Amino acid sequence: MSIRHGLLALLHGGARYGYQLRVEFEASTGAAWPLNIGQVYTTLARLERDGLVAPGGEDDQGRAVYTITEAGREELEHWFGTPVAQTDRPRDELAIKIAMAVSAGVEVAEVVQTQRVATMRALQQLTKDKRAADGLAQRLVLDSLIFKAEAEQRWLDHCEAVSKEKNR
Repeated sequence: MSIRHGLLALLHGGARYGYQLRVEFEASTGAAWPLNIGQVYTTLARLERDGLVAPGGEDDQGRAVYTITEAGREELEHWFGTPVAQTDRPRDELAIKIAMAVSAGVEVAEVVQTQRVATMRALQQLTKDKRAADGLAQRLVLDSLIFKAEAEQRWLDHCEAVSKEKNR
């Protein structure tokens, strides 16, 4: 996902000003993707340049608001209708680290155990955050992160088992 599409999705719900977009973007992603306000305004400027949003005047407190254009709606519809591609060769830092540990003759079980502890802590925090989540959007993002952490734990178990077999 890009910031561009996230902002278009929020603007699809109605006119918004920059800071409001920032807050709602972070809330919608379960705070998994923090934005600085400069990113919001830079992206809005590009969206305006590309004809996907338009200035919508000011709200009752004098803040400049933006609205989505018809071209922006079409872009958003296209984005929602396009599946997220799985990259052919994702750069997975953990997988590379484990592979390098094997290549370097480092004790893989120690590297795996260090990661396992960190992943378990992250999983516990994510579960705690999910219990405190405000809405469905946050819970869904946190569910995704929880499932990925659980999958990482299973993969670490696999790495440990394979490295033990190799050492027999």
